[in-house]
This record gives sequence, C-alpha cells and structure tokens, in this order.
Amino acid sequence: MLKESANIVRGLAADGVEKANSGHPGMPIGCAEIGTLLYGEVMDHDPENPNWPDRDRFVLSAGHGSMLIYSLLHLSGYDLSIEDLKNFRQLGSKTPGHPEYKETPGVETTTGPLGQGVANGVGMALSEEIMAEKYNTDENKIVDHYTYVLAGDGCMMEGISSEASSLAGHLGLGKLIMIYDDNEVSIEGKTDIAFTESVADRYKAYNWQVIENVDGHNLDELRQALKKAKNEKTKPTIIIAKTKIAKNSPEKEDTSAAHGAPLGEDEIKGLKKNIGLPVDKKFYVSDEVKEFFADRKKELIDKRKEWEKSFEEWSKNNPELRQEWDNAASLTIPEDIREKIKEIKIETPIATRKASGAVLPKIADEIPYLIGGSADLAPSNKTYLDKYDEMQNNNFKGRNIRFGVREHAMGAIVNGMAAHGGIRPFAATFLVFSDYMKASIRMAALMGLPVIYVFTHDSIYIGEDGPTHQPVEHLESLRLIPNLKVLRPADDDESKEAWLEALQRKDGPTALVFTRQNLPHLEKENGISGFEKGAYVVSGNLENNVDVIFMASGSEVSLAQETAELLAEDDITYRVISVPDRNEFANGDKEYLNGLLASSNALTVALEAGSGQGWYQLLDNNHYLISVEDFGESAPGNEVAEHYGFKAEIIANDIKAKL
Repeated sequence: MLKESANIVRGLAADGVEKANSGHPGMPIGCAEIGTLLYGEVMDHDPENPNWPDRDRFVLSAGHGSMLIYSLLHLSGYDLSIEDLKNFRQLGSKTPGHPEYKETPGVETTTGPLGQGVANGVGMALSEEIMAEKYNTDENKIVDHYTYVLAGDGCMMEGISSEASSLAGHLGLGKLIMIYDDNEVSIEGKTDIAFTESVADRYKAYNWQVIENVDGHNLDELRQALKKAKNEKTKPTIIIAKTKIAKNSPEKEDTSAAHGAPLGEDEIKGLKKNIGLPVDKKFYVSDEVKEFFADRKKELIDKRKEWEKSFEEWSKNNPELRQEWDNAASLTIPEDIREKIKEIKIETPIATRKASGAVLPKIADEIPYLIGGSADLAPSNKTYLDKYDEMQNNNFKGRNIRFGVREHAMGAIVNGMAAHGGIRPFAATFLVFSDYMKASIRMAALMGLPVIYVFTHDSIYIGEDGPTHQPVEHLESLRLIPNLKVLRPADDDESKEAWLEALQRKDGPTALVFTRQNLPHLEKENGISGFEKGAYVVSGNLENNVDVIFMASGSEVSLAQETAELLAEDDITYRVISVPDRNEFANGDKEYLNGLLASSNALTVALEAGSGQGWYQLLDNNHYLISVEDFGESAPGNEVAEHYGFKAEIIANDIKAKL
C-alpha cells in the first residue's frame, strides 16, 4: 500500500503545480517513496494534535518541493483539504509556495532558502537532547523523539549545512536523521557542472553515520536504512538516497526541466499512465489509500494518548519538573523578574555589553529554559553563564552552547530550537557578523520565533580593528527587517530594560545591540518611563519650545547629553531624547511621538555612529544629521569618532552656526 500511496503523492504533486501554473514538481515526484514511508510507517505524529510535544519532527529543507509535504499532510489527515491542495501558491491559501511555519498545520519550520532546514533540524535535535536530559526519569521517558530532515543537492552545496552538520557531529546528536535526495539535478542542469565532491566522505569527517547507495525509490532499502539510522545512538545519520527527479515522467524524468516548472498536461498524463493512476482524474486519491491513512491515523492517535498517560503519571510524580515544563512551553517569566533585575548593582561608567553581562546571569537563574551561546566570542560578548555547564557530546545538562565560529548555522540552529519549543534560545556575536546570520535572522522574523540576539561591538567606536569590524550599515539593515525588534540601549538602566523587553516578547525575535566602550550612567530627569514606546526624554524641557531637540540611541545618547550641556552654557535650550527602539518610536503611538518632538522652529539633531538614512523619517526640514556614510577607519575608538565629528565641542559649534 505504501507504493500505491507514493504514486498518489506523485499525482497530487503534479496536479497541484500544474493548476497553480507554478512550482517545483520534480522533487516531490522523485521523493514520493521517502515521504510516504516516513509519514505512513516510520514517524510518530498526530494529525489531530499537530503540536503534540513528543512528536517526531519532519523538516523539508528542500522547501521548493512543498507539494510533497502538503500531499502527505493531506493524506495523513491533517487539517489540509483537497481544496487547499488545489489552491497551491494562491493568495491566502494554506499551501504557500514554500512551507511556512504556523501557516500550515504539520509544518514545523519555514523552509526554502536552501540549507536553512538542515540547520533548523540540528537545533530541533539539540533541543530534544536537552529536554530529554532535563525531564526524563527512570519511570517515564516523556521526551523521546527523532528529527528527520529531507535535503537536496542545493542544501548540500550551501555553506550553512556544512557549519550545522559539523556541530551536529561534534555534539553526537544521535536522534538527527537526514535523508539526502541525491538526484544530481539542479536548476541549471546536472550538478556535476559545479558539485563533484564526495558528500559521504565529508559527512564521515563530520562524525556522522553515513549510509550510502540507498535506492530512494525502493521502500525496503529505505526502511532498512532508517532502521540502521535509529539504531545508532551516538552519531547523527545521513542516508544518501539515489533518486530520479520527476520519477516516471516520460520525457522529463532525470532532467532539470522538471525542477522548477509545471510538467504540462501531456507529460502528467504520461506520468499517470506509467504509475497506474486514472489519466483523466485530477487530485485523485484512491479509496484504498484513504483507508490506509485513516487506519494509520488511528494508530498514531493511540500512541499520542499512551504518551499522555505517561505524561500525567510523570506530572504527578514530578510536580516541580511539570511546573518548569509548563513555564518553558509558554515562555512564562517570573512576576518579580523586573524587580530582581532592577536590583542588580552595576558600577558605571561601563560598556553596555558588560552591563548586559551582569544582567544575563541573573536572568538565567530565574528562567531555567533560557539557553544559548556565542560564535566563539563569549568572553567579548559577555554571554557565558559561569554557574552552568556547557553542552558537549553526551552532556546536555548545561546552559552554554559552544557554537564555534559558525554564525550562519548558529542563527538557524537557534531558530530550530525556538520552533521545537520548550527552550528560549539566545545567540551572540559581534554586530558586524550579523551579516553572516542575516538569512537566519530574517527567517526568525518571518516565523515570529522568540529568539534573542546579543550583538556587541556596535559602531566605529570599536576602533583599532578597523573597517572590517566596524558595523557601519548593520544597525540600519537590521531595523529594515520586518518583525525584528532592535534595541540599542544607552546605559546600564537601558540595558536592563532591553533584556526585560526581549524576555517579554514572544511573537518575534529581538536584537540587543551593545557597545564595546564604556558609557556613563545617564541621569534621567523623568525616569525611564516610555522606554517600551521606543523613546523617552532623558533631559531638557518637555513642556515648552526648545532651540534644539537631540535624538540618538546607544553610545550617542551620552554624547548628545554632553553636547546639550555645552549649548546650555550659551543659554541654548534643548531636549535630549533616547531612542533605543527607533522602529517602535516611528511606527507606534503617533500622539506620543508628536509630543516628544513638539517644538516650533527647533533644530532637530540626530546622532548615529553608523549609516543614518533611516533617521530622516523623524527629521523635518530644519535638521542636522551626524552619521558615518563610509566604512570607518583603523585607530583608537575615540580618535575614529572625532575624525567623523563625534565630539561634543565639534557638534556644539556646528549647531551654534546653524541656529
């Protein structure tokens, strides 16, 4: 029945792409046996309860082949109808062009940018190991599932897969099973025009179990390979499955023509004839296949119910662990955490990265599901949790992840951890290296994953490392990503508030941006009220008209304050506004924004030790923008800043000339 089911999948995939007149039919047709075996026999999952915590995870890293997973989810009994399949790639449908997290029941993560799913799978498998270590008891194994990743040639070529697979092998993630759809075809033609390495040897070097020369269309060979993969407990496994793209298509089998375009009506008729499907019936599912998957669904529901019994028994015997489980599942933070963070004593002046480093350990003590690490920069990022162990092979009790110099994979791995659930991940590096993570950050924002990024060394003030390490355009580029909250605190108080905002946010990622250099404590005339609205008045007259309004974030706020005090010596009135979250300030409460910026004929001054174009949305005709519009210089930080005009005396004199 699995073979017949695989052929039904072929027909559904071909029909879906053809009706949309858009899509990628070759991969789902070529991987029909792989997908059908996983969903029809191997994986534990529940179509009635797609969020069952102990389900096996399936990640379609080759997300362009989305009709494969949609067809399998429909057959398995998820809330995905034939009409949904017919609406493939249409506006507002549950079957978008690439699988999207939260848009389609049963889709575990958004995929499409190749290789992202491989790294997401590593994150999911790591989460499983961490949670199994924490929650399982001798009596009840409530965390015991596998992560399956289906990847293609493109995923193998992308560097993110190499980074993530290297770390997975180092950690010995034995419950990670990747099936490599080795069909040797990509958009441009045969893969040997650009890709001739031995993937098997590469993965052996990564410390993976490698199962080679598996016929991806032979259910028995696939079944034996998966059994062998599950028997290996100390290494992740890659199954290299040889397949033919668009298998059984009369003219387009094994050709790049089947990769990214509909097959055409005549070709589909030939395909259906070759595999024994009714030639003139579209979106056909036989009664036998419906019955097979209905029976399978009942078995899966029974498995989930058995787990629930075990879970309830475990809960009664381990009430404290159950409370931790519930808190982690809902990302609950202690009610008194604000007070506890406020109580942290921080001596100033201090770099905000160090202020963050004083806050993070206290947060970790209060929130046991907060876990993360740095891309080999923990001493500089101040993110290592000294009280806790680190993750290593056969030791998943810790709270520190050593990601190594693997920023791209780190970004996607923490996405997988967040999508898995039960863990709140954070990831850290220098702000300039956020470029290496950009694709993964974008995916987190797209999925609404509550990942926290710690980016330090945030401007030209880092100095001697020079233009290669001075993040001039990076802050602006991060602010452009929809649904990414970017917070750049100006002192110790704001660093505390930034962490609190990040913890409270559950519907998207947050980037915390910190300085390398020391900053003074800001005396806030009206307290810090308004931080959550993106900006607040640090000092100066709020009620009446002033001569100058300063706006800045991070280290430039104290510079604005110093400049304002120089101006005051000449009886020039001012208002200094700290803008830790410019997007929130610009796009949020308009009445609040207008109130802070209200002042007739004032010169509005914005300071940004980086690219400044985004500030124009808050500036009127009478403005002065001090920014950096090239790549910086190599010299001590204060000298670099002065070279670009970031000195109070220089700015004050320029303002006087403009008034």
